Parts: sequence; C-alpha cells; structure tokens
Amino acid sequence: MQNGGGFRIGHTKILPLTIVDKDRPSLLGLQWFAPLGIEVTGTNHIAEADWEEQLARDFQEVFDDSLGKYRGAPISFNLDPNIAPIRLKPRRVPFALKPKIDEQLNKLIEQGVLEPTDHARWETPIVTPVKLDGSVRICGDYKATLNRALQQSTYPVPKIRVKVAIENRPCVMEVDSGSSLSMVSWKTFKQLIPDIHRQDLSTQKIILRDYQGNRIPVAGSRHVQVSFKDHTATLPITIVNRDRPSLLGLQWFAPLGIELAGIHQTGSSDWEAALVQEFQDVFTEELGKYKGSPISFSLSPEIAPIRLKPRRVPFTLKPKIDEQLDKLIAQGVLEPIDHARWETPIVTPIKPDGSIRICGDYRATLNHALQQSADPVPVVQHHLHSLGGGKIFAKLDLAQAYQQLPVDAETAEAQTIVTHRGAFKCNRLQFGVSVAPGIFQSLMERLLQGIKGVVPYFDDILIAAPTRDVLEKRLRTVLQKFKNAGLKVKKEKCQLCTERVEFLGYLLDKKGIHPTEKKVTAIKNAPRPRNKTDLQAFLGLINFYNIFLPQKATVAEPLHRLLDKKTSWVWGHREERAFQQVKDLLTSDAVLMQYNETLPLTVTCDASPFGVGAILSHVLPNGNEAPIAFFSRTLSKTERNYSQLDKEALAIVSAIKRFHEYVYGRPFTIITDHKPLLGILAGDKPTPHILSPRMTRWSEFLAAYDYQLQHHPGKAIPHADALSRSPLPEAIDDPAPTLTALQIETLPAPPLTARDIAAETKKDPVFARVLSWVKRGWPDNEPNDTFAPFKHRQTELFSQKGCILWGDRVVIPEKLQHTVLKLLHDGHPGIVRMKALARSYMWWPGIDKQIEAWVGDLVFAKNFSGDPLWVPATITQLTGPRSYHLQASEGKLWKRHI
Repeated sequence: MQNGGGFRIGHTKILPLTIVDKDRPSLLGLQWFAPLGIEVTGTNHIAEADWEEQLARDFQEVFDDSLGKYRGAPISFNLDPNIAPIRLKPRRVPFALKPKIDEQLNKLIEQGVLEPTDHARWETPIVTPVKLDGSVRICGDYKATLNRALQQSTYPVPKIRVKVAIENRPCVMEVDSGSSLSMVSWKTFKQLIPDIHRQDLSTQKIILRDYQGNRIPVAGSRHVQVSFKDHTATLPITIVNRDRPSLLGLQWFAPLGIELAGIHQTGSSDWEAALVQEFQDVFTEELGKYKGSPISFSLSPEIAPIRLKPRRVPFTLKPKIDEQLDKLIAQGVLEPIDHARWETPIVTPIKPDGSIRICGDYRATLNHALQQSADPVPVVQHHLHSLGGGKIFAKLDLAQAYQQLPVDAETAEAQTIVTHRGAFKCNRLQFGVSVAPGIFQSLMERLLQGIKGVVPYFDDILIAAPTRDVLEKRLRTVLQKFKNAGLKVKKEKCQLCTERVEFLGYLLDKKGIHPTEKKVTAIKNAPRPRNKTDLQAFLGLINFYNIFLPQKATVAEPLHRLLDKKTSWVWGHREERAFQQVKDLLTSDAVLMQYNETLPLTVTCDASPFGVGAILSHVLPNGNEAPIAFFSRTLSKTERNYSQLDKEALAIVSAIKRFHEYVYGRPFTIITDHKPLLGILAGDKPTPHILSPRMTRWSEFLAAYDYQLQHHPGKAIPHADALSRSPLPEAIDDPAPTLTALQIETLPAPPLTARDIAAETKKDPVFARVLSWVKRGWPDNEPNDTFAPFKHRQTELFSQKGCILWGDRVVIPEKLQHTVLKLLHDGHPGIVRMKALARSYMWWPGIDKQIEAWVGDLVFAKNFSGDPLWVPATITQLTGPRSYHLQASEGKLWKRHI
C-alpha cells in the first residue's frame, strides 16, 4: 500500500478486499479511508514524512529483520561441580514435522544461534512445540540435563499477575503471552464454581505441553463470564487435572483490554493495586472493630434468662470447631467464662470451602427476650433501582460483618454460647440474633448516607458510577469511611472495577438489570414436578424473577390450579405445556432499565375482569419507553364485583401504592385506556362534586402525588392489558378502603337492606342491564331514552353489594319505589323536606316528580284558624322552591311555605 499508513493506531474494522491474480502492489483505496480514520488532509493526513515511517528509518538497525546480538559481556552459567555432565539420545521426530524442524534448524544456524559439532560433554534432546502460525519452536529439554547442574538465579524473573473475576469470584492469574489458551486447574475451578461437576465440562481434543515439553492432562473446557477492570466477556477456559498455576493466555488479551504496555497495562501502576495499598488498613486480614458506640440489646424484663446444655459434637467436626473457636478467641470475639445467666448452644453450618461457621441457636434463648427491631429489611428491587445509570461497578464484602461490631458487657453476657469446651462470652454482635440484621443494616446506611451510587445490603456494598473516574472517587469515599470507622473488607471477595456484577441474585451492567445465568440455567434444567411440594418449589424459583415475567400468570395458570386444596394431582398435557412455557419465559437476555431520576416516568395501568396490572417505565430521549418494573395482581372476590370504572381506578391506585418509592415527590404521568377516568381522577382538575365514597377516598389518596392522567387507547398499551389479564395470585389491602354499608342501612331501624335492594335490582330488566354496564363498561352506542338518565351519570355510578349507587345514594328499583315514597312521607314532611330527605339516601330517575305527585294526592295542612290542628288538603300549585298553594277538604284555599 503506497504512502503507508497515516491513520491512527487503534482502528480495527472488517472491510472488503479485492484480490487480483498477477503480482501487483497492495493498494489502499478510498473505501477504507473513513473506517480507518484516514484523511487526505487534516490531523491524520497521509504524508511522506509520516512520523512512524520516519522513526523506522531513523532506527532501521533496530527495526531490521536480522537477529540482534547483545554487545555486553557474554552470559556465563555457574554449574554445580558435583553434577557430572549428562548426554542423552535424540528423540524420534514425526515425519510430518521433519521439514519444519529442518527449516528452523537451518534458520538458527544461519543466524549463528546454533553451530554443528561432532559431540559435547552435555547433550540434550529437543522438544518442538507447534506455534499458532504452524511453525515449530526448537527448545532443549534441559530439565533432564543442564538444569540439574545450574545454580539457582538470584534474579528471579518477575511474573505478571492480575486479579480477574470468573463467574463473579476473584481469581489471581499469571499473564502468559506465550500461551494461546487460558487455563486453571480443576481444584481452582471447583473453588470458583462449587456446584460444577466434571460432566458439565466440554470435551477438548487438544494436547497441551508445558515449556519443558511435559504433557498436561486436560479435564475439559467451558465458557465462563470473565471480568477485568471495566471489561467483561464470556470466554473459553481450559481446565487441567494437575495442580498448576492459573494462566491468562493471549486468547483473553483483546476481550479484556490487556496489553503488555499501554492504557490497560498490567504493571504495578494499576490504580486498583494503588487503592489497595493506600487503604491497606481496610484490606487487611485482621478482623475490624467498629469505633462507634457498642451495641446494646433491649431485653424484655418479663422473660427470665435461659440456660441450655451444649449439644453433642460429631467427632469429624471437632477439629474444625476447635480451630474456629481458637480463631474467634484470638480475634477477641469470644472470651472464656465459667458460666453466665444466658447460655445458648451452638449450631455449626458448613461453608462452601469446607470450613464451619459457629452460630448460637438464639431462637431457643435470647431471641425470646429481644424487642422487635424497628429497622426494616430493605427491598432488593428498590436498592437495585437506586443505583441509577451505573455503567461500571465495584463490590465490597465486609469480613465477618456482624462480628466487627462490639457490644456492651450486658449484651455480651446475653449472647454467651456454650460448647463442648465450656461457655464463651461473645464480645461482638453474633449471627443468629434476631435483631442483628436490622442493627447492622441501619448502621451501614447511616455510615454511607449521602454517597451517591452506593447501596449497602448487610455485608455487601455495591458501588455504581457512570465512569471509572467517578467510580474511583466514590470507592475512595467509602473506603475512607470504613477506615475512619475501623471496619475491614475481605480483599479476595471484593471487585473494585467491573462492567458486570452479581448482586443479590441479579446481574447488573450498563444495560440494566438481568437474571443471573446460574438461576436461568437452574430454571431451564428444573425437573418435572412429581407432587404439589415440587411444584411449589418450582414456582417459588420462578417468582424470584417475577419482575422480568409480565406474562407469567397467564402461562402458569394451569400450574397454579394444581395447587388448589380441592384439586387432586393430575399432570396432563396442559400442565406439561404450561411447565415448559414458563421455563421458556425467562432468558438471560431479559433486561430491566435502572431507575434514573433525570428521565421522565410513566405508570401505564389497566384492569381486566379478574386482575389489575401496571408497568413503570422511563421515557427515553428518543421517545421510546424502557420498563423499570412490572406489577400485576388478582382481584379479590369483592373487587371482582366493582364497576369497570372502579376497577380501572383500582389499577391506578394499586400501581401507585406499589411504585410509591419511585413516584412520590416527583412529577410523573399515569396512562389509562379508560377515558371516563379523565374527568374524575385527573391530577390537574378539581374533584367532581358527586362521587362514590370509594372513588372519593381514592381521589384523596392520589392527591398526595404530582401526576398527569392521560388516555391512550387499549391497542396502544397492550403490555399493561396483558398484565391485567395475567395477574399474579396476590391479594393486597385496598390502599384507600371505603365503607361497606349503604347510607340507608345506617338508619336506626332501616326499612330496607342492601340485600332487599340487590334482589329487586337483579329482577328489574332496566336496572339489571344498568348494573351489568356499571360492572363491565358502557356500550359505545347510545342506549334508548329509558337508559338516558343512567348514561348521563355513568362516571358517577358504581356498584356495591349488588346495588347501584349514585355517589353515596342507593338507586332504588321500580318495585321498591312506592314503598320508599311511603316511608319518606311518614310524618307528612312536605315536598321540600321529602326531596331533601331523599337526596340524603336514595335516587332513581324522576324521583322529584314522583314526590310532587305523591304529595299532590294527599297532604295534611296546619290549620291556623281553629280546630282541628291538621286538616286534609291537596296541593294545587307550586309557587316557588319553598312555597305552594293548597286546597283544604272543605274547599278553602291556603298559601303555605316551608
């Protein structure tokens, strides 16, 4: 290619290349200019005086293809005089390799590296490892000859080691640029992935030899997730049988951004190593001791101290328990004592590495006297979303977390454990104490409060940042807090800079929140349930990732039916299909966006006849929506009788309650497909005067939030519609409960009950249809005039106990209207008072006219001119809202008013 490269180093592209038959010069055409950053003029212009070419010309003797020769003093070996020279026979050479070996020998002879000789005192056979380009390297097998006589060098060759994360577990590997493969021993691999088995490895048909030519037995290979600094990739790794050092070969260099020199160099200037060195007091192996006030328990005075006998210890565990007890005594966690008022036996769970943890079985003793902790356990999803926009992560693990917190003398005695070696007072906070998690979590939250992008969850601290520089700054702040507080972290379990991190069963990266591959694999490989217990276990595993499964309840509905107490266990084709479909719902590609306080929020809600659903989303700058979390639940038996209007409102209220932590205190948009709600619950409009008690309470509940209500057609929000039609079997309390009685039932001796009115409503053809519309939604076409009064009030009608209500007034069916009028007229209150009384308890179309007509038939007027005091009369004319004319039975005309 003429005029060489003036382009910047670092451009790599897959580009088209034309190959010609005849011998012609290689040409770089315009088609490659842009992808390779080449310009004819400008910063990257092509010129004869290109600095790279000029540099090569200035130092052409250094860039020469010939082999160099050091001009200093020649190297001299210091041989052990006690070792006699060794001469071994040459090894047989495979016919296929002979030409390559001959070619390499001739090259080395020409370069002056080798010189033919008849014989020598030392003669060593060769080994010929094949290089990546197919050529061979000629090496002497000196381990069997010369190496035995060589004195050990006082200048060991420094090995470059880096700390990577394999499947989110730290692993120190030796960088080997001479190896194309990366490998670890089976023992190391088993420590990285404890539940791995040899049959899980892929067969690798390859012969490996070390630099001395010895064959390395290969157990197999596997693809693993590897993280190094801000690089993460799924890469192949070779597992070997014998105990060998872990090697990081050339195959991993590019994916992990590793170069022997350059930006990602693996030298001692690495900022992670510098950070560890700077905070060596925090990364030390010693147990930390919190410098704040000691922990004190509040014990109930009504509970007397409890002393239990120590439990028998299996002989095989005794050495491990003794070792752990000695360690805790040396750390100051335990202190031997003769006896105490409280004595608790120990349990000894075995950890993955084979060691044990000593815990007091405080459930039988101390926990009975402890006051319940006021510090709630944090919700995992809230913690994950509080990271907002993290693209690079660090994770810290506090060593023996609880035991870094000292306790006062009284608490230490209360935590006393009793073992086969006697009683030990516990001077630090212990595992198994019921209030310990809340105390520790509260302390960590107070300690790290105000540091953005930092989430403490008991002994794990997750730190997220948009860039590595910001991450380093936040990490330093956290470590400084720990240093000041006297807390220590477990260095080998920490990840200081990674693009992907596993936290609380989820995988986080710059794209968002994912299910872990391990959990996905467990679900994919889950065996077919054999009984209800197995099915409950499987659905529990699925439910852990409900936030990723908007369609789960619909698909799993046959499985949930099997769990019904009245349903016998029958596993048929329908259940098998549902089982397989549920397993297929969850993939490792599922992703939820992290909550970002700078992006607009929307809550899309919908209701179906048997469930409500909602989706919390961010609106991205390009207008697309990215889901943050899903929510759905089934309706209770009572809620299924709600009107469609009430169900749609319930979907909104339930969603806002579920997503309260995300939406409270900031503006957001609620989207519904039920247009009538715009006139009732719109956040920027006054509450209507006539509303059902339930809707009134919901309106008051939503008044605490800053939202705008928007209508989108159902076709535009299929995701929320699907959620409402596939609800999870979860029942929650109404966040704004309403009264369960009708107003008319609050009277001292109610003449009618809800049951009476509901029965007649069901029988009345007009009212039965209206009730159906109230529950399921009104038709689009205009009903006839009979239904017009109801249609005009459709947003104000709702159902309760099988009755129709307008606001807080029950709607009386036709058959009961005469009875109700008779009751209203009891005591002869007059037209206006009858109407006022009716407006407090009931309504039906034309009730005012019926009251007027009813009163026109017969009233009793007060006689101001003599006896009797009340005279039968008939209203002849209404002269005003509170005045009228009437005619007495004897023919006299009177004027009256209320």
